Amino acid sequence: MIKKILVANRGEIACRIIRTAHSMNIATVAVVSSADRDSLSARMADEIVEIGPPPAAESYLRIDRIVAAIESTGADAVHPGYGFLSENTRFAEAVAGAGAIFIGPPPAAIAAMGDKITAKRLAKKAGVDTVPGHDGEVTGEDEAARAAAAIGYPVMLKAAAGGGGKGMRIAAGEAALREGFAATRREALSSFADDRVFIEKYIQQPRHIEIQILADSHGTVVHLGERECSLQRRHQKIIEEAPSPFLDETTRAAMGSQACALARSVGYQSAGTVEFIVDRDKKFYFLEMNTRLQVEHPVTEFVTGLDLVELMIRIAAGEPLPFTQAQVRTTGWAIEARLYAEDPVRGFLPSIGRLTRFRPPVEGQGVRVDTGVHEGAEVSIYYDPMIAKLITHGDDRAAAIDRMSHALDRFVVSGVTSNAVFLAALVNHPRFRAGRLSVEFIAEEYPDGFAPHRVAKPLATRLVAVAALIHTVTAARARRIGAPAQDSGVNHWIVRVGDTEHPVEVAPTDDGYVIEHPGGSMSLSTQWQPGRRLLTAHIDGETAVVQVAGGHGVYRLTHAGAYLSLEVLPPHIADLMHRMPPKPVRDLGRFLLSPMPGLLVSVAVESGAVVKAGDTLAVIEAMKMENILRAERDGTVKTIHAAKGDSLMVDQQVIEFE
Repeated sequence: MIKKILVANRGEIACRIIRTAHSMNIATVAVVSSADRDSLSARMADEIVEIGPPPAAESYLRIDRIVAAIESTGADAVHPGYGFLSENTRFAEAVAGAGAIFIGPPPAAIAAMGDKITAKRLAKKAGVDTVPGHDGEVTGEDEAARAAAAIGYPVMLKAAAGGGGKGMRIAAGEAALREGFAATRREALSSFADDRVFIEKYIQQPRHIEIQILADSHGTVVHLGERECSLQRRHQKIIEEAPSPFLDETTRAAMGSQACALARSVGYQSAGTVEFIVDRDKKFYFLEMNTRLQVEHPVTEFVTGLDLVELMIRIAAGEPLPFTQAQVRTTGWAIEARLYAEDPVRGFLPSIGRLTRFRPPVEGQGVRVDTGVHEGAEVSIYYDPMIAKLITHGDDRAAAIDRMSHALDRFVVSGVTSNAVFLAALVNHPRFRAGRLSVEFIAEEYPDGFAPHRVAKPLATRLVAVAALIHTVTAARARRIGAPAQDSGVNHWIVRVGDTEHPVEVAPTDDGYVIEHPGGSMSLSTQWQPGRRLLTAHIDGETAVVQVAGGHGVYRLTHAGAYLSLEVLPPHIADLMHRMPPKPVRDLGRFLLSPMPGLLVSVAVESGAVVKAGDTLAVIEAMKMENILRAERDGTVKTIHAAKGDSLMVDQQVIEFE
């Protein structure tokens, strides 16, 4: 058996691998950039080796430095995780050259499937259904336009060496194609050091469903069923589940058979995933094969009871798989949600900073948290913004969703903005609960962006009642400790939500409170005390968890995908507030402000330039993604306040207009 594993990665996947290795009594080595010296993976590993400065190109992508770490530590195996060098043929060969075992497929299989153009050709040869498209690389805009016209719009531009949702763009017409082609090439070169691009037909209203396979060195290839990964934003998966609510047994068996056939055709060994696009008629088409562990592998582990990392290690050590296809069993339903450091209200722009508070829900009873951060850790601009993965399991899909919703409400993150409230809104969305998914779900359901303050009336009423209760409890404590209290214990309040006012009365009972509001009344009991971030309550017999922030009569409450700011006032104070003059609003319409922290890749205009609405003004790169900033209206450029290569802060002035 392998004795020491070097983990050639960072973040939650590095921690995930280290946990399994330790459970198998295998020592671990973490390689870290200077930004990750105090990371959770560095704390967990038996040894650490610093391999360079924060940019991945100078650390986690440096094969020579990782090989040197293998040799200096005596590691006899390397697990690459996902991303970075996990699907790099040269790295797998270099590991073998250093005398260590690469915990993954043979280099030839990585090469065959890592190039998306070659993979598509091999899939066809293996009898796997593929998406119609241009057979080969397109080298320029004109060739791309001709290929797209022959295929028929809409088309998908894709990086040949791509993966993880990067280097992909949809083009509905020639203008978008030409602009997207250059951007795709730049992103591909930045992310994969390979700017080759190909084009294929974009399947409309598709589902993204993938098959998990395992193959050993003794000729056994099995699949472990499917994962539904259709909830995506910008081609990045957000919520995954197993099994799919869409597939029937016949389609599942056919997809599994084709996935195994492809794996056999390239001599695959280890864990891998064959991804498919599935249309509304359950016709499926090969998308790509990921020759590594997937981010969403925990949902498969929950329903099968298998540890995929352990199986990868045992396969790499030469052991045969301990089961056959006929012995694979699945139980219940599992869902995974990816918690990112991003602001869903501001167009999902990345958020960086220190995690001043990081309190995941308690694990166990169908709840699992995979993370690579700790309280006090820094979320950096250099890496993927994932904070954690939350995975839940239940006897059926409804139970798994309910458990996910409750766990998200309990996930406390401060210091950076997270997408937790958006994830909660997704899992509580009626269409999601009904299983009517497609990769266009988010674009269709949130065409104007995500607005957590626009909530259904029953949920808004619940939060209004909770705010009134919080203020009642806070005022009562102030009276008990002798602090001045304006309201003398009066439990009549005006709860303001924006411009709307709700008169509320809170009356204590033997086991809680009765709260009267304009729509009726509700009973509520809780043990909450002022200062606690989580309020757990029984509301009309139903358990609910609300996150509480703020104080002094102004509260920010988060619950079930809603985020509301509420002000609680005594009635006479609310009346006086009506007489206050409105606060003037500063006019920022003359400025283009950076919507995120990032690197200014380019500025497309000069002082004195006349621009039209929709014109490209600048390009900012953050968290490995390019973001194009466009003019909102016609105007004339007065001053350029930032230059190409500048590191920008949120709301920093980039361009000023006359």
